[in-house]
Amino acid sequence: MKNLLCLLLFSFFIFPLSSKSQTADKGTIRGKVIEEVGAMPIPFAVVSVFESGAEQPMLTFQTDENGVFRFSNIKFGIYKLKVSYVGFGSVFVDEIIVSKADFDKNVGTLKLATEQNNLNEVVITAEKPVIEVGADVITYNVGSSILAEGSTATDVLRNVPMVEVDIDGNTTISGKRSTRVFIDGKPSDYMTSNIADLLNVLPSDAIDKIEVMTNPPAKYSADGEGIINIVMKKGFKVGFNGNLGISAGTQGNTNTNANASYRGQKYSITGGGAFRTGINKSSSESYRTNFFKDRDPNIYQNPDTTFYYNQFNNARSESDGGNFRLALDWDINKKQNLRVNTSYNLNQSDSWSGNDFYYINQEEITKRLRNQINLGDNNSRNFVFNTDYSLTTDTSGGKLTVGFTVNANSNNSLRSFERSFAFPTNLNPSLQQNDNEIGNQGINFNLDYDKPVFNKRDRLEFGIAYNYRKNENDLLVENFNYKTQQYNTDNKLTNEFFYNENILAGYVSYNYRKNGWSAKTALRSEYTNVQFDLSTGEIYNVSPYLSFFPSFSLNRFFRKRYNIGATYSVRINRPRENTLNPQINNSDTLNISYGNPELDPSFTHQFDVSFGAFGKQWSFTPRISYSRASGVIERYRFVNPNGISESTFNNVGTNYSVALMLIGNYRPTKKISANGNLSIIQSNYTSALNNALNRGGISIRSRAGFSMQLPYKTAFEANLNYNNNVSAIGRNRSSINTSFGARKTFFKNTLTARVSANDPFRGRRNATFNEGLNFFSNTYGVSNTNNFVFNLNYRFTKVKTNNVKVPPPPNN
Repeated sequence: MKNLLCLLLFSFFIFPLSSKSQTADKGTIRGKVIEEVGAMPIPFAVVSVFESGAEQPMLTFQTDENGVFRFSNIKFGIYKLKVSYVGFGSVFVDEIIVSKADFDKNVGTLKLATEQNNLNEVVITAEKPVIEVGADVITYNVGSSILAEGSTATDVLRNVPMVEVDIDGNTTISGKRSTRVFIDGKPSDYMTSNIADLLNVLPSDAIDKIEVMTNPPAKYSADGEGIINIVMKKGFKVGFNGNLGISAGTQGNTNTNANASYRGQKYSITGGGAFRTGINKSSSESYRTNFFKDRDPNIYQNPDTTFYYNQFNNARSESDGGNFRLALDWDINKKQNLRVNTSYNLNQSDSWSGNDFYYINQEEITKRLRNQINLGDNNSRNFVFNTDYSLTTDTSGGKLTVGFTVNANSNNSLRSFERSFAFPTNLNPSLQQNDNEIGNQGINFNLDYDKPVFNKRDRLEFGIAYNYRKNENDLLVENFNYKTQQYNTDNKLTNEFFYNENILAGYVSYNYRKNGWSAKTALRSEYTNVQFDLSTGEIYNVSPYLSFFPSFSLNRFFRKRYNIGATYSVRINRPRENTLNPQINNSDTLNISYGNPELDPSFTHQFDVSFGAFGKQWSFTPRISYSRASGVIERYRFVNPNGISESTFNNVGTNYSVALMLIGNYRPTKKISANGNLSIIQSNYTSALNNALNRGGISIRSRAGFSMQLPYKTAFEANLNYNNNVSAIGRNRSSINTSFGARKTFFKNTLTARVSANDPFRGRRNATFNEGLNFFSNTYGVSNTNNFVFNLNYRFTKVKTNNVKVPPPPNN
């Protein structure tokens, strides 16, 4: 008993000493993150701690609703700190010493400046996460992805969460019928006749990040249900830096690019260029069943009948293009900044395709076989000049911004269609030539002002904008006369389409923030005046109209790791020249298409509820959205009694959509990270136009990504994408795309070699099902997306470092 009492007394005194010795060699790093202008705390800012000399962070944390962060149980040693947040330049703190004498290290208040004003320099290299999720925006950091290196904007967009890119390079947000594409906050999709051509020559090495906005701010156009904003690199490192890159693929594609920037104390100059070549191959099969009742017996021998049209197509195209950019950023003084940038893009392509058309009667006997050879030559040019001036109006952070953009675009397409019959042989051949010249000009002007109010707690924003667009589409159709050996103009198909658009807009927005709550309400109004007519004499009168677009968002950040938010907005989808132009496209005489000048705008009410949970190694963001769109503009297809299919656009009816989106990130170790997203969308169409359009269905889109840092400065990344979509007239059946990439760096991270495999197992396959009142069709296609690419990239830099001075901690 006496020995037991002694043991208890010994333990009572020794255990506290032991515990003290275990915790004595650990300390704390803490601080607060605020905005440089306005001194508002920044919640959700990413704070990373690095051991001295390490390239990967040992710990990562997000600030709470008051901008405060705290790292506990830090072993004694020397550390480095990085603070970053979307829209702000990063701050780096060097040589933080945690010791027995100073175990509670308070780095004080760290101020983040907006990206265009930030002059803090990189002290260490720390990669951003590939995907960052906010309440209204998903950010894809291009520089953090291996697969993005040495490619184009189109290639990068294929791996961005919630973004879909079809086989023609057209980009949309999952669950949205209309998506706008911006570059540096400026609308770019309406500055060119084909936005896919522009994205296909924009080098990924010039892109900083891609923002997917499901509820765009009121300062942006209300057109489109969502916005994809491509943010270009600005080159804000003091000194001279840049990169040279070259890549080549097994499918015959090449890409060469160069970017350079110089930054002084008050100005920066950034320039770059890229040139790429590519070869595209595809094949498709289409099977259409036509069924009719009560056709005119005076015209048709069989009033009630079923017959079939089958098509088999093969295509090949070779293309090349370039992109050239130049930008100047000048801090005139502490209050004024001027940014000027210009870009020039060019594309050229030659195409060939062969088509076989089988005409099959009700007895399933082939009555005719027609062969068609299509040749195409396409050239496009696009020029954009943009300037932005900003002025800080007062010490509280009020800021006035004025922007002006002018653009000019031209596109020339020369195509020929040679048709002949294998049988019966008594049918005459034909040769048609289409010469299509398209010109676009545009002017954009914006004036914005934002100011912190009520002791810098809240923020007030308002502004005006004016957009002007002019489009001329000149189509010349000629038919070859085999007797005279000359081309004769087809007056029925030849015409010129003129389109003019003027939009005057104004908006006001108020943002309230307090105790973890954030509420934003906004109202935007747009006055639209559209005029268009044809050279053949038709004049279409469209009355100007005024539209209002309210929006509201509410967010709550609590318990340092949870966020819940709700948003509501009204959007518009205006019919434009590509849907209004009634010019007939008869390149496929069995399936002709044209626009509809009688279209009305479509309005969408959309509501989202999101929840976010964040840990040191993971994040999970589920989101539920509901939308109701009236007067939906979609392609509508019908078959005439003669079997010819006509495709046009119409306000097909109303669409109701409910979507569940799940987005997650997981980083089990410092060297391994995974991310993924899943969208399940239930869509229902109701239409008074056509009972066949009263349909519904579920669309599923998913993506999974994995990356790993390997020894010897080597890294690996893999992505998997799955799509299965429903539309008003049918469904695009499931398709799967895969991509893998490996990277190794040499010579102190200046030279990078990368090998990637896109769809290595097989080319991209598509299956589409369409149905109407008197037809249904199935189309199957495959393209040469299976490609292996090798890339070399050399980075050069001569940068001055400017370490952040850490204030001494307070005495208490």
